[in-house]
Amino acid sequence: MRSAGTAAAKIKRRSALKAIVDRLKTEGRKVVFTNGCFDLLHVGHVRYLEAARALGDCLIVGVNTDERVRELKGPGRPLVSEFERAEVIAALQCVDYVTLFAEDTPSDLISFLQPDIHVKGGDYDAEEIPEAEAVRSYGGRVVILPLIEGHSTSDIVSRILRGNGG
Repeated sequence: MRSAGTAAAKIKRRSALKAIVDRLKTEGRKVVFTNGCFDLLHVGHVRYLEAARALGDCLIVGVNTDERVRELKGPGRPLVSEFERAEVIAALQCVDYVTLFAEDTPSDLISFLQPDIHVKGGDYDAEEIPEAEAVRSYGGRVVILPLIEGHSTSDIVSRILRGNGG
């Protein structure tokens, strides 16, 4: 049984994560990174994160800050605060560490951490991902996972507003 606070302990600042990544890579372990808003966690997120974790030995998830989510999704979002979103993501067994980031793209965070693999969902094209150049600059690899159709936070919000929880 997990003790209270176990998920929160997986939320790290960049400097602490850098030391962890460096140690893991020295041990020959493969580090995977992905990022997102993760507002209202749903099965599409879970399946995506499990598939990302299967690509390596450690999965780090960058979670957009509240301010950035508002810029991306509009004034009514996020529905859940950044710290709660980070803790929920950290509670998933497939996730090893979580960090918050406020930048427009995770390029700086990726350049700093230098994960072996950067994962994005199938709604992205590898050549159109702004951070792809940062990943390749140090020899990392970008992997696009298939999109899990019919599962998005926006879809869930729309169904709720229509009175159809689905």
